[in-house]
Amino acid sequence: MTNPSLLILAGDGIGPEVMAQVARVIDWYGDKRGLKFDVSEDLVGGAAYDAHGTPLHDDTMARAQEVDAVLLGAVGGPKYDALDFSVKPERGLLRLRKEMDLFSNLRPAQCFDALADFSSLKRDVVAGLDIMIVRELTSGVYFGEPRGIFKEGNERVGINTQRYTESEIDRVARSAFELARRRSNKVCSMEKANVMESGILWRDVVTEVHAKDYSDVELSHMYADAGAMQLCRWPKQFDVILTDNLFGDILSDTAAMLTGSLGMLPSASLGAPMANGRPKALYEPVHGSAPDITGKELANPIACILSFAMALRYSFDQGDEASRLESAIESVLAQGVRTADLMQADTDAKPASTTEMGDAILAALDASL
Repeated sequence: MTNPSLLILAGDGIGPEVMAQVARVIDWYGDKRGLKFDVSEDLVGGAAYDAHGTPLHDDTMARAQEVDAVLLGAVGGPKYDALDFSVKPERGLLRLRKEMDLFSNLRPAQCFDALADFSSLKRDVVAGLDIMIVRELTSGVYFGEPRGIFKEGNERVGINTQRYTESEIDRVARSAFELARRRSNKVCSMEKANVMESGILWRDVVTEVHAKDYSDVELSHMYADAGAMQLCRWPKQFDVILTDNLFGDILSDTAAMLTGSLGMLPSASLGAPMANGRPKALYEPVHGSAPDITGKELANPIACILSFAMALRYSFDQGDEASRLESAIESVLAQGVRTADLMQADTDAKPASTTEMGDAILAALDASL
């Protein structure tokens, strides 16, 4: 039996630094739990542009299509700001998502108890928070045609088109309902059916899918702007939130800040099942490349490590081992270990470095045995 395969694309900025800690965790699972992976590495984003003149080489794209899962660090940086739009580092990530057809983006917002006071919201609002936003990722206003900036008379007009087909809505709705069955069996679908025809279709299709195949799951609907307000008012009323590409982008960033730091948030982008039954998948932290702290050992590796935990759960059917890793991170935070982004401004304590946080997590994993 062959080992599951992982392609690591560390990318730019702090990407290689946080991914180095993920590699240590992967090695730990091989050594201590007998869970071995065939790991390969390649370039994406600015690093790929520097080497090949493109943010994603065709050979790398082909490899991404073949492996069981892709782990990505971060892309971009000011060094590449002047590049033509077609070769900016972010185009490499967008190509991966589009060509792998990763239509279902899972963005968890979980508040570890040790960090509840770090959120800008009150402790009782965020303590114990554990919600999942399922964002449609490959269609909607970011991809619809026509789009562009055009001249009409004496002025310019910017046009973007919000477009969804029934099948695109159907498949991401099924992804959300299936996920809800593994959690608290509750989905809230968010759109703007009061003012957008695409929202009317979204609500209709989600309702039809629910009635046909998922009547055991509790379904509610909410306008996306009201949903943003409710996320800030009482986020724990939600479990799985299903929404489109644009609103998902906004709502997931809103939910992200409930936890106190982007350095804590992983994500998964899933596609259709491959021949082995596993979904095509890309896992990445929500944070960016943070060029201001690159090379300073200040980056928080937790989001990237939690992204690997998501890979264990959703690509490799290793839910217990994913929970082990999540519990290890929770234990480390409860002990007071903090990288710089998790420290209050008024403290004189010395933050843990990127490597020291990795050390602490590995020690907690050892203690779990």
